[in-house]
Amino acid sequence: MTGLFIVLLLAAVALGVMRLAGLRGGLLTFVASGLMLGAAGYALSGRPGLAGSPRGGAEAAYAPIPLTAPRNLFLGRFSGSDHWLIMADSLASRGKTQDAVGLLRSAIRAHPRDYGLWVGLGNALTDHARGITPAARFAFQRARELAPGAPAPDYFEGLALLRSGDPAAAYALWRDLLDRAPSDAQWRPPVADGVALIERMAQARQR
Repeated sequence: MTGLFIVLLLAAVALGVMRLAGLRGGLLTFVASGLMLGAAGYALSGRPGLAGSPRGGAEAAYAPIPLTAPRNLFLGRFSGSDHWLIMADSLASRGKTQDAVGLLRSAIRAHPRDYGLWVGLGNALTDHARGITPAARFAFQRARELAPGAPAPDYFEGLALLRSGDPAAAYALWRDLLDRAPSDAQWRPPVADGVALIERMAQARQR
């Protein structure tokens, strides 16, 4: 059941961020339906209790979700890295995750100090491996070094950890991020929602 809890948690976090980012009406309903269908499919066919390698366990809990809306919220629109990230999204949406990684690595070679590209690379590497990897962690850490105090590296690394089946590590990052978030920060609500949802998930598992 841990994997299913994580899938449902990811769906709730994604919908909360998308709503805050401005999705409404039919489009939000469409996205919600897709996420819920994915969760239902996992519930019917997922078998996280089977023994296997650590990577297999991460794959069982992994749930691809759209990242454009949360990225716009945390990084802003029309940034210098935006067009690269949009192209990478397009490749990943067609299953070309390795091409998405390659594109972002090329972009970073041209713009090595663009922390948004490093965040995008961390996300792309997580998508390609279907779980967070040392390379993805390095990308998030590099983004942190380039933009000290920026919320995006911690938020998206937490999301990558959660997508990889490690809610405890995600909680630690998000709890710290929430503790230092300004009370009027636009990005504070999705972080608070993520923290609260992980706490509820932990309580449900203890029952």
